[in-house]
Amino acid sequence: MVASVSTAAAAYANAGKIASAGTGGGATGSGFGDLLQQAAGDVVGALKTGEAQSLQAVTGKADLTAVTQAVNNAEIALQAVLAVRDKVISAYQDISKLAI
Repeated sequence: MVASVSTAAAAYANAGKIASAGTGGGATGSGFGDLLQQAAGDVVGALKTGEAQSLQAVTGKADLTAVTQAVNNAEIALQAVLAVRDKVISAYQDISKLAI
């Protein structure tokens, strides 16, 4: 449950950044592509943390709670990426069906 709350908090913070950038009235240098790149970096970081915690657990050097939390965070991040990918593919298919 902690992982989903932290993920929601991060999403809320990113939404706040987008909203404030959108009301700035000019080019802020932070666009949708930058947001996606940052999100992809965050997901990769979560996956690497999960892998590192799992490796430490195998060697007996990690707390089981920390391992579980890291793996759950990585799983939630991966599920979010897959959901976004599915929505992008669906949107592309819908756009390709439009008559010109």
